[in-house]
Amino acid sequence: MKISAVYVEDEVREHPRTRAILARLHKIPHISCTSWSEVFNRRSQNFRLQKRRPGLILAWKRDGYVLPTPEGYGISRGAAGDSNHYFSHLLNCPYDCRYCFLQGMYRSAHYVLFVNYERFFDAVESTVGRTGPGWFFSGYDADSLALERLTGFASDALTAFRQIEGAHLELRTKSTQIGSLLEVEPFDRAVVAWSFTPDSVSGAVEHGVPSVTRRINALRRVAERGWSIGLRFDPVLACDDFENAYRDLFDQILDAIPDERLHSVSLGPFRLPTAFFRRLEKLHPDDPLVAGGPWQARDGMVSYPPELEQRWVGFVLDELRRRIGEDRLFPCGVTAATGPTSSPIPEMELQSQSSV
Repeated sequence: MKISAVYVEDEVREHPRTRAILARLHKIPHISCTSWSEVFNRRSQNFRLQKRRPGLILAWKRDGYVLPTPEGYGISRGAAGDSNHYFSHLLNCPYDCRYCFLQGMYRSAHYVLFVNYERFFDAVESTVGRTGPGWFFSGYDADSLALERLTGFASDALTAFRQIEGAHLELRTKSTQIGSLLEVEPFDRAVVAWSFTPDSVSGAVEHGVPSVTRRINALRRVAERGWSIGLRFDPVLACDDFENAYRDLFDQILDAIPDERLHSVSLGPFRLPTAFFRRLEKLHPDDPLVAGGPWQARDGMVSYPPELEQRWVGFVLDELRRRIGEDRLFPCGVTAATGPTSSPIPEMELQSQSSV
């Protein structure tokens, strides 16, 4: 991990976590600042240049510790109730996935780490007390595990959630940094959820992400340790030989997970606010995903045309239903018209519409 400098809010300079991180990063510049936003939100930043060697900003989170998830985002069923929230101890991700909404949302590629973890955990506990049992998602604005060796957040979160009855934690990741999971005893209110696209898609648009094989090996070890596993196929992206690519991906992953360890599977179509997508076009004008997809803008969002989205997402839904049934399947952002497909997708059409 290449970090160009550490920016430190004056308020957190003496915090134990700040001091530990600065000690580990003692060879790079440490720069004081009054507020993280003065660095992160300044004008005329070059996201692409920063992405090569981003800075790390150590800051204090002052409000908004726990927030409701967007409509349709969640895996709540049964004992966990219908309450879905997310929290963001970290802003930005070390990976460079071309479809990621963070590149359209933020001006800066710097990481912002809020070191007052306990405020998040206190907010989780109070939320459960107010709304009842529910899910809390880490990994909405960042990868939950990719910077774990530096931050130690997942380890602290697991300790905290273990003690908060009714609080269910999802750690969403593309990382293979699983040491904190292998070192502690699993508990049934925590799920480690890996995101996947087929290998050909991942190699083309998920820059810096561990290979599909490495991620599968990591989730196998975590499942063998006794943790519950989630699978996230979001977004579903077009690719050559679409049907076989997704079938092979499902076979590889499900062969690696004992059925009793598979907690949930979610999927969703590609959807990005139009303003975010326009920023991606400026950042990556020649990228095959951004420039080459059959994108359509409607209702303030950019996505595949409805007929293609329904066929592709419908195929994925059909394959997952056949493999795991309905109980553990959670479509996200899928319209009622998107159902199982009954006929194969024509190879020529799929290749001509392919985004990668």
